[in-house]
Amino acid sequence: MKRARLIYNPTSGREVIEKELSKLLSCLESAGYEASCAATKQAGDARMEAMAAAERHFDIVIAGGGDGTIHEVVNGLACHPHRPKLGILPGGTTNDFARGLKLPKDLTEACAVIARGKTQAIDVGKYRDRYFINVAAAGKITEITYEAPSRLKTMVGPLAYYAKAMEKIGTLHKPFVVRVEADHKTLEQEILLMVVANSVSVGGFEKLAPTADLSDGLLDVLILPKLHIPDLLQLAALAYRGEHIHDSRLIYFQTSQLKVDTPEPFKLNLDGEWGGELPGTFELLPRHLEVFCP
Repeated sequence: MKRARLIYNPTSGREVIEKELSKLLSCLESAGYEASCAATKQAGDARMEAMAAAERHFDIVIAGGGDGTIHEVVNGLACHPHRPKLGILPGGTTNDFARGLKLPKDLTEACAVIARGKTQAIDVGKYRDRYFINVAAAGKITEITYEAPSRLKTMVGPLAYYAKAMEKIGTLHKPFVVRVEADHKTLEQEILLMVVANSVSVGGFEKLAPTADLSDGLLDVLILPKLHIPDLLQLAALAYRGEHIHDSRLIYFQTSQLKVDTPEPFKLNLDGEWGGELPGTFELLPRHLEVFCP
């Protein structure tokens, strides 16, 4: 019998996975899997559980929770020569990667996607010794995602990010200098934000990287130069509708790798989690993981 390992964050979102756990395990068993589960207790647990599942040759590993849980599970699987197929049960605050895959929001329906067995081979990004499946980003505004308290996200959902943004509002438009070398482009300038996307949905913006494709072997890079606040507000409105990438105030391009130099260390965000510091080089591992999809 095929074996499935569900690794879930019991506090993710509104604790929805914990409430639906028995129903989800039954769904997997009905699909012919011997299902077991592990609840995370602290940062790093999901990664370690995923590594253990890969070493024990589970057929599938399911990440239950938000983008942070998925990020950890991917980091546990991507480094292993035997990589089980990956299932996603979206139970987080923004669920960017699940949106990019067009997975159902309802957990029972998302589990049914896994049960049906259709998969897609997707690219995985790599920065130094860490992997990302959705996005890498740098800029003061990106620090909000990993500084918002977990308990507050459980209680009020996306409002936790807005609360953290209001707390840091005075520093969000602080620019930093980068030198970027891509496949066919080199630039050096002051910027407010750099997004290296593997998927279309980033930070709750469902079309922030509208040309991104999880299986095209390319990273979509969005760079926001130093701008005045009225311009930023206009671009945010365009980005919400996915109409921003041809705006002359933005820099948007695709590349298979990206080298980023900064005069001094600068914080980096990977899939909404703290991901180390720039400078460094981003790589892409083509079609590195098989993921269940609708």
